[in-house]
Amino acid sequence: MKKIEAIVRHFKLEDVKNALTHEGIHGMTITEVRGFGRQKGHTEMYRGTEYTVDFVPKVKIEVVVRDENVQKVIDLMMRSAQTGQIGDGKIFVTPLSEVVRIRTGETGDEAV
Repeated sequence: MKKIEAIVRHFKLEDVKNALTHEGIHGMTITEVRGFGRQKGHTEMYRGTEYTVDFVPKVKIEVVVRDENVQKVIDLMMRSAQTGQIGDGKIFVTPLSEVVRIRTGETGDEAV
């Protein structure tokens, strides 16, 4: 099993969610996050004053999938979140040693 974390633009969240659910990938966690990468933030004007926004708001999507679904989920996330502009985000894949469903006590793939 793997945990896939994707940091994407806010307005791409629905596209990613719809792409995943359409392909039968259910169960995801969404967190609003702030950060920066190579783009290093941006400047904005407010009441005639320019200021720098160091941490850009993004959305983090977390999905746990079986090993055989990892590449499919990555491809779906990339296609649905990509705009071609700097700041589209990143995808991280982490191995999971164990998953436990609290309600039933199921473990491993059955818990996913």
